[in-house]
Order: sequence, then structure tokens, then C-alpha cells
Amino acid sequence: MNRPSILAMVLAGGRVDELGVLTHYRPKSAVPFGGYARVIDFALSNLLHSGIERVAILSQYRSYSLINHIGTGAAWDMTGRSRGISILPPFKDYSNPHWYRGSADSVFQNLDFIRHYNPSLVLILSGDHIYQMDYSRMIRYHYDQDADLTAAFVKVPIGSASRFGVAEIADDSPYGGRVLSYDEKPDNPKHTNASLTLFCFKPSVLVDVLKQNQHAESYEFGRDIIPLMMQQNYKVYGYNFKGYWGYTKTIDEYWQTSMDLLGPEPKINMEAWGIRTNLHHRDIANRQPVKIGSRGKLSNSLVYDGSVIEGTVRNSIVFPGVHVRSGAEINNSIIFFDNIVHEGVRMNRVVSDVDTVYNRGVVIGTPDEDGVGSPVTVMGSRNIVPAGMAIGSGCVIAPGLPAASWPEQHVQDGETLQ
Repeated sequence: MNRPSILAMVLAGGRVDELGVLTHYRPKSAVPFGGYARVIDFALSNLLHSGIERVAILSQYRSYSLINHIGTGAAWDMTGRSRGISILPPFKDYSNPHWYRGSADSVFQNLDFIRHYNPSLVLILSGDHIYQMDYSRMIRYHYDQDADLTAAFVKVPIGSASRFGVAEIADDSPYGGRVLSYDEKPDNPKHTNASLTLFCFKPSVLVDVLKQNQHAESYEFGRDIIPLMMQQNYKVYGYNFKGYWGYTKTIDEYWQTSMDLLGPEPKINMEAWGIRTNLHHRDIANRQPVKIGSRGKLSNSLVYDGSVIEGTVRNSIVFPGVHVRSGAEINNSIIFFDNIVHEGVRMNRVVSDVDTVYNRGVVIGTPDEDGVGSPVTVMGSRNIVPAGMAIGSGCVIAPGLPAASWPEQHVQDGETLQ
């Protein structure tokens, strides 16, 4: 296998309404995850460990956070004469009046980039999934089958299969088989092989089907490209992925996937997986070690450099620069960079974006001690929560609210403040 001839294209530019305020200023792939990283780091680290060194990132929505995080690509060893990361924003010119209209259109608009490198294979992958995978095994399977397209699939419960593109795959081998049928988010799914949005394409086939898709009404790989290829009898194969796969499309999924980092035998082990990140983003590399005060208590939690814990943190993930003052309690929560949690604050099942201050006596989230099943409350970035404020479960607080926008005493369960 000639690895330098493989070109990876990472679909990383969009946002999803379900993540709400967490994607107000950043694409979903740049959402912080795991105490120090970003969601896209999993895809980039997988590429690094798979020996794929020529990478393009297709970014459209509020790209600054992502561009700042990627930097030169040095964090993933993708700098040099024959390797590197290129960020490809949308553009308009005399022949193209559109921004990216979908995942397939974003690749179509960069066919000149593909032609420039003339790869033997194009690997297209989503930048917003949490998993570890050696792509070289899937690529080898793709070559062995002489497939036009090989797509990766993972088994999901039948009750959630309607949220994904699902396939019927022939039982040809433990690795996978020919795709017999494919449905994008069917109302009544009959199969449980869910697409990872991870595709190996013959470049000539990719160019052909993307050009055909330009005459369609939508421009997505799952909704349009795979059905088109099935109709035209291209050789479409499914590759079985059997490892952990975390989805982060909704707040509840993001929260649950984050909780899979905790426990004596966590489902996600970022160190063992070799997850790399840009340690210069938000100055992670230069932070002081974690400081635990004389009254500080930690249990089943991950806390990272630059944080000061003088209160109690349980079953939570705390990013760099967070200060939890004496008498404060954080439970079952995810606290992004540089939050300040003052005395007497109580938090339970909360995701708090960066640079937010919780003044004395704030109570936020579910009052239940374990909070199992309670909706997660999401706090947007750069907020200053007034002292004594009570914010219920399942609430959404927009970023940077002015003081006049806060109610006098409380925010009801499920309420949104904008």
C-alpha cells in the first residue's frame, strides 16, 4: 500500500442545532472534549496512527476556533514536504455561486485539490465522532475487494437506528461484505448497521458520482451518493467496526459520551488511544499543575492543569483553568476552560462553556443527588451568573448574557434564556 498516495478529507465545518449554545461560536468538531481536547482530535489522531499524512479539513461554519486549534498541524506530526493539513473553506467564483451545500458538495468544490495530489484513494471521514480506529485495515479491505466505495458501519440498537444511515450487509467475512441495501434515516429501520460517515473511494468513481450529484436537490453522502451508487451497481462494500463509538450530536449524547471517560474501567481511554491535541491552544502547555486545597475533594473525576480545587468535585470533567472555591460542589458535570465557581455553588448535570463565572450561592441543574435521567443544563460561554440565582434542569443559557437579561431569582426547569 502506498500510504503517501492516500488523501484524507475531514468533514468538520458544520454545526448542529441539537448542541445549541456549545456551537454558537464554533463548529461541532471544535467542541471541547475530555478535559483538554477537541472532538476533531479523535479523527486527526486516528489518521496519524494510521500513517495517513496528507489531510484536508473542510470547514464552513465559524471556522476561527477550528483554524486556531489546528494551527500548523504539528500536534499531529502533519508538517513536512510530503505531509500536512490544509483547511479548505468554501469559496465563490465565476463558475460556483454557492457556499458548501452539503457534505458531498464540499468535496465536489475541492476536486481541484484532489486532482493536484492525484491520490490512489480518497478517505472521507467525519470530524465529530469519538472512537479509535486504524484506518489502514479498512483501506486494505477496500483494496482487497477492489471496491468503488467502502463505508464503515457499527452496530446500534434498533431503537436508535432511525437516526442514522443503515445498511444491510452480506455476511461475506468477519470484516464486512457487499452492501445489499442502504437507507438514510429510515422511519422504520430493518437493519442496525449504522454509518460512521467514513468512506474509502476510488478517486475516479468519487469524481464521477459527485458530478452526477450536482443535478440533484440535495448534496449529502448518505442521502444522495450511496443510494446513487447502489442504483448504478457500483461495487459498494461495508466494513464492520466493532470498537467503541461515541456520538456527540445532541447534548445528552455529548454528556453521556463524556461520562464514558470516568469509572475504574472507562470505555474511553484517551491516553491509551494516543489522542493528540494542540497544547498551545488556550495555553494548555503552560498552565500550572492542578492544585488541590486543604478542603478540596475529588472522586471519580478528571481534572486538568491550571485548575484549583478547593471545594468538592464528583463524577465530573474539569478543563484547565477552572477554580472551584471552598464550599462549592460540582456533580455529574462538564466544566470547560477557565470557569470560576464561587463559594456555596451547587452544580449537577451541567455542561458549562468557557469563561463563565458562578457567583456565591448559585444552584444550577437537577436537585437529585445522582440526577439519573434528568435533562442536562447547558450554560453558554462568558456568562456571569448573579449570586443566589437558581437555574433548573434542562435549561439553556445563551452566551454572554447582559446583567439586565437575568431574572431576579430563578430560571425554571427547561427554560431558555437568550
